[in-house]
Amino acid sequence: MDNYSTIQLQCLEMTTKRKLIGRLVPCRCFRGEEEVISVLDYSHCSLQQVPKEIFSFERTLEELYLDANQIEELPKQLFNCQALRKLSMPDNDLSSLPTTIASLVNLKELDISKNGIQEFPDNIKCCKCLSVVEASVNPISKLPDGFTQLLNLTQLFLNDAFLEYLPANFGRLSKLRILELRENHLKTMPKSIHRLAQLERLDLGSNEFTELPEVLEQIHNLKELWMDNNSLQTIPGSIGKLRQLRYLDLAKNRIETLDSDISGCESLEDLLLSSNMLQQLPDSIGMLKKLTTLKVDDNQLTSLPNTIGSGRTKLGLSLLEEFDCSCNELECLPPTIGYLHNLRTFAADENFLSELPREIGSCKNITVMSLRSNKLEFLPDEIGQMTKLRVLNLSDNRLKNLPFTFTKLKDLAALWLSDNQSKALIPLQTEAHPETKQRVLTNYMFPQQPRHDEDYQSDTDSFNPTLWEEQRQQRMTVAFEFEDKKEDEDNSGKVKVEINLKRYPTPYPEDLKNMVKSVQNLVGKASHATEKCSSGTNMELPGKEKFEPQWPIAAKEAAEREAKDFSQGQMTEQGPMHNSAMEIPKRKEKEELTESSEISLHRVVPKLPQPENSALSVTSSCFCLIDSLGGSPNDIRISDMRPTLVEPPMYKPKVVLMGKDKKRVDR
Repeated sequence: MDNYSTIQLQCLEMTTKRKLIGRLVPCRCFRGEEEVISVLDYSHCSLQQVPKEIFSFERTLEELYLDANQIEELPKQLFNCQALRKLSMPDNDLSSLPTTIASLVNLKELDISKNGIQEFPDNIKCCKCLSVVEASVNPISKLPDGFTQLLNLTQLFLNDAFLEYLPANFGRLSKLRILELRENHLKTMPKSIHRLAQLERLDLGSNEFTELPEVLEQIHNLKELWMDNNSLQTIPGSIGKLRQLRYLDLAKNRIETLDSDISGCESLEDLLLSSNMLQQLPDSIGMLKKLTTLKVDDNQLTSLPNTIGSGRTKLGLSLLEEFDCSCNELECLPPTIGYLHNLRTFAADENFLSELPREIGSCKNITVMSLRSNKLEFLPDEIGQMTKLRVLNLSDNRLKNLPFTFTKLKDLAALWLSDNQSKALIPLQTEAHPETKQRVLTNYMFPQQPRHDEDYQSDTDSFNPTLWEEQRQQRMTVAFEFEDKKEDEDNSGKVKVEINLKRYPTPYPEDLKNMVKSVQNLVGKASHATEKCSSGTNMELPGKEKFEPQWPIAAKEAAEREAKDFSQGQMTEQGPMHNSAMEIPKRKEKEELTESSEISLHRVVPKLPQPENSALSVTSSCFCLIDSLGGSPNDIRISDMRPTLVEPPMYKPKVVLMGKDKKRVDR
């Protein structure tokens, strides 16, 4: 093979590599060879705008990653890259999605999550090839009708948005397989959703549903359903029609009863019912033969059905691997628990168990068992048959000793007998039981001392509203000690200024959403009132200056304004006065006034003059709100959701002089 052929093969290999990795040095081996770059990755580059060098590859670029930058706007040239198939730009500062996105006719995957985008343009319907859209963590309040024309969409992620409803024709997206709408404000689902015949995963957790949507029973291919953290009270029997369902999360609701028809979910593998108000489980739960995880902790169960375990083939949770029934009111466990031969993790903390059934020794595959905070006085000898046990928590019980069969638990790595135990495994010693004369195991932690009743005081009995409010005020005030005692003695002749720095509680994401929603409603009313007032009387009142606060105001500037306003007020009331009268006393002739004195500056929110027309008052206040947000209600961004700190007003400071023996302490 000649040298020319060898060089040609090498260049072909380099061109192939450039198709996989972006930002490669152009190959200049042959004249006229066009550089082929299909993937560019600019993630985590602290970019404030899209690099212009991208546009030189608009013919070949197929994947572009701009993750985690500070890009605020997308240039029009970017949408000339018509070969683009994947556009990823999460965690930026985008406030809108331009309408020119319609030119990306070959786009299949779009990721715009964690931005400030408020809506999709209606012409996104032109992106016919879109199959995956990730738009979570954006203040999107609704979907345009054009969005339902993305007929090739298979995955849609709109978690943590402001959605209150879905379009009525949402069912047109018949190819959807994954639909995640967690953490929105949804209360109902459109009836057309039954047309989503291929839907396999539906996440409606953390919304505002008060009942399970009836239309869900018609999605027969559904395999995963999240309805946790809503306000559901009952689970209808129609849920049993979802025979392909494998995962069902109903935790953190208000469910009081579970319909016996849930046994129709014959493919169910994971059932989560934590943090509800269940008082009993239906016997039919034992017919969920494929169940591997059952969580019913934090309920009001007084007993468990015997059907959870059975020797019959058609009944019993024989495949169960994880079972959590903690934080209930159980006084005993059913003996059929011994049929759970595949059980690996078992938790029954914070119940009223006084003994364990002997059949529990048949659960030989358990590796972790927690029985903390019960009333156990003894353990059965059969517990020694659980030879795979590695972690056992028996703290806060009433045990006097342990059975001698514990010596057979060779794999035991942690035995917790107390909450403040220093080591995971403490040596045990053999003793004879004083009554039965049988050998038992004990150590210095036995007998266990049960907690006193006062340790279990309810929140209602122990809650003191007055004390709580005082503590809350203290938590909201940040105090700094600027000087120690020595400095106090040295500077005893100076005026001591105390400053209260307010710390406002950080709102949760749900609180931020509600705040923005309230602001949008208020701004909407303001715009309506503006139109009404513009056609009526003049808004400005004669003889009064228009109040136009400009926020934020620097602390130094605010202090100067306060001093200026105060001096002007004194001049109008008492005539001309020298400016030095406003200064804090520092001269020797003022020392008798300032010895061991303190000045407390009280910030008072200025009270605006009330106009005669109430509509004008609302409008003017809303105008201030719009100006502070920087535009129309549609321009509200994520950064505007943060709570506004109280700024210093343009009012005179209130000076309080205190004697030697009186010190003002605000902490």
